[in-house]
Amino acid sequence: MNATVDKEPATGDATGGAATSATNDAPVGTHADANNVPVKASTENIERVDLSLTGMTCNACARRIERRLTNSAGVRSANVNFATARASVEFDPRATEAARLIGTVAEIGYGASDAAEEGASEREQEAVREEGAQLRRRFIVAAVLSAPVLIVAMSHGRIALFNVSWINWAQLVLTLPVIFYSGRSFYQGAWTALKHRAADMNTLIATGTGAAFIYSLVVTVAPELFVADHSDAMPGMSGGMNAAPVYFEAASVIIALILLGRLLEARARGKTSDAIKRLLGLQPRTARVVREGGREVDVPVEEVVAGDVLVVRPGEKIPVDGMVLEGASAVNEAMLTGESMPVEKTAGADVFGATINGTGSFKFRATKIGRETVLQQIVRMVEQAQGQRAPIARLADVVSGYFTPIVICIAIAAFVVWFIAAPVESRLSYALVSFVSVLIIACPCALGLATPTAVMVGTGRGAEHGILVKGGEALETAHRLTTIVLDKTGTITLGQPAVTDVLPAGGFAEDELLRLAASAERGSEHPLGEAIVRRAEERGLTLANATAFNARAGHGVEAEVEGQRVLLGNLRLMEERGVELKDLRERAEALTEAGRTTVYVAIDGTAAGVVAVADEIKADSKAAVGALQRLGLEVVMLTGDNRRTAEAVARAVGITRVLAEVLPDGKAAEVKKLQAEGKRVAMVGDGINDAPALAQADTGIAIGTGTDVAIEASDITLIRGSLSGVATAIVLSRQTIKVIRQNLFWAFVYNTLGIPLAAGALYPFTGWLLSPVVASAAMALSSVSVVANSLRLRRFRL
Repeated sequence: MNATVDKEPATGDATGGAATSATNDAPVGTHADANNVPVKASTENIERVDLSLTGMTCNACARRIERRLTNSAGVRSANVNFATARASVEFDPRATEAARLIGTVAEIGYGASDAAEEGASEREQEAVREEGAQLRRRFIVAAVLSAPVLIVAMSHGRIALFNVSWINWAQLVLTLPVIFYSGRSFYQGAWTALKHRAADMNTLIATGTGAAFIYSLVVTVAPELFVADHSDAMPGMSGGMNAAPVYFEAASVIIALILLGRLLEARARGKTSDAIKRLLGLQPRTARVVREGGREVDVPVEEVVAGDVLVVRPGEKIPVDGMVLEGASAVNEAMLTGESMPVEKTAGADVFGATINGTGSFKFRATKIGRETVLQQIVRMVEQAQGQRAPIARLADVVSGYFTPIVICIAIAAFVVWFIAAPVESRLSYALVSFVSVLIIACPCALGLATPTAVMVGTGRGAEHGILVKGGEALETAHRLTTIVLDKTGTITLGQPAVTDVLPAGGFAEDELLRLAASAERGSEHPLGEAIVRRAEERGLTLANATAFNARAGHGVEAEVEGQRVLLGNLRLMEERGVELKDLRERAEALTEAGRTTVYVAIDGTAAGVVAVADEIKADSKAAVGALQRLGLEVVMLTGDNRRTAEAVARAVGITRVLAEVLPDGKAAEVKKLQAEGKRVAMVGDGINDAPALAQADTGIAIGTGTDVAIEASDITLIRGSLSGVATAIVLSRQTIKVIRQNLFWAFVYNTLGIPLAAGALYPFTGWLLSPVVASAAMALSSVSVVANSLRLRRFRL
């Protein structure tokens, strides 16, 4: 099998600057190849392959694959992400190849394929859908068939309808499909772990349910083996010719509950690829290319080659990256920079694919196409950041690795001791009862419920507060956060320019200045002009019709309003027209220092005033930042805007650390730097440009009023668009994890106290063994306590 491998990409900055290698200079480990010959991976020519994985059922599977890949010859590093079912492997191509890595994964019982192969994305999405469909079918079968078994078991023989000789056979018939169809993956996973001398949650589930089922099967098929001939033959059980009880419900109900938890988890994981699909959907499908003779031809964007000259008209998306040759316009680059202000483009300026052209028209030469465009770089950064996220170790899985072998050893030891020590006529009964009691009381029903019940209640309560959490991993990570990185535009601010100040001069009144400026801007589609018009309309001013309108790209506009020549624009335009500004310039510079964009207004060649426009800060931003700081969190602002504006906004909301003028590819890098300082980082943003940083962060938090891509790339979404939801989400995370830890503690306490009793520790003092009935009751009690504890989250308040 030949797999397609991407070399470590070179990441260029968004302004066409020199590319820098993304290759890490960390030392490379030495591994042994199949012939035990040491192979040291070189620090040069390192390649990376992303593998799509199948067959994983829990984080223990991900850890097993990661360990095996890491210990393979020539591998520099391997990261396996259970949530995305991806493995990102860096390797020395002289020591190994992608096909061999795929074979390595297959050797330990899992499937793998090159994620870069043609059609791989579609196959991956289909696999996710099929996994979800299979889980649903298995859960429905388990739930429907285990319900009557549970009813029979809970009746305890008090209902005459169930006191029939064939009732155990009926339970057996109902339980068989649950075991061999619904629970098949648990037993397969346990067998795979056993072959590699490991133990995980699958082992616990398979051991507990398997022991209960096999014991009950033998009681049903050969009840005579469990009949006591004397009343004192089985201490703790009734004497005479009484058949032993069965525990089919312990097997079937546990499988149904565990499947429910995994179904919910699979649904959350199935959405991780949506961010990539939405990013790719931003690119236009066609491009207008200038051919010989000046003909303009529409072609599929895939047919554009570097060097082609393209034409972009008003309102169109720019198809690929390039450099402007002629013409001028203002381009909305919010999908890259997150900034609402359009960027003026004239000859020599760089333009980027998927950004939106404004009112002008221009020609540009294609410089980057296909996978080299900035949009495709963002796609790759999202994929890489998601693939490199270390899987979060589930406490239950980690402990079960030690717990399960110990329980099995105790059960076997109890069987052997009682088989030797018990009376000859009852030794098999004594041995089997103690063996099964140990396994049933150690059955991981409460362990299986500990996390999903708390997560379900916690996420449900979060939704009531306008917080959408993508599964338990986001909650598990968020409670350990130390640093919150806030994007500026659309997160701290409203993301829309608005007039903040109107400073008249030359004897003009404020409303009159605003009315004339808005009348002149009425024909403009520039966001600054729209903000001026919007403020005039809000004040109820009556606008006049403008004539002789002329937009000067990169400068401003001029028009005739009620016989007066109105000029609006920047300082450069005023200087070109010889407008004397006097002290107005100093007043405008003070506004600029405060982070506002200033527009000078001149009437008939005389300075009439300044209109200041800025992206207004949200009403609750300052309070939200204060709430985060009171939680002991460091708050950092990260933005592509200029430093002066960024620092002005930061001062207004109480943030002291500002990372300004950071381009899209740099945002993820800044998050990495913070992580390298030992911080656990949450990124809060709302723009497409934030998607790589959201994916790179330990926890990505998207403002729900932002773009779909940012929301899909994040772990937590604040659907109300309020920054105060960040503090609420973190408090909710801390409370949920506290409940999960309590659940796991009590689940293990029940097992730890119950196992010695089930093994017969009290027999020398009481003369009775803990029967499987008592063991089953203790197991049920632990489950009830876990569920009841989780329900306390319904009373969550910030």
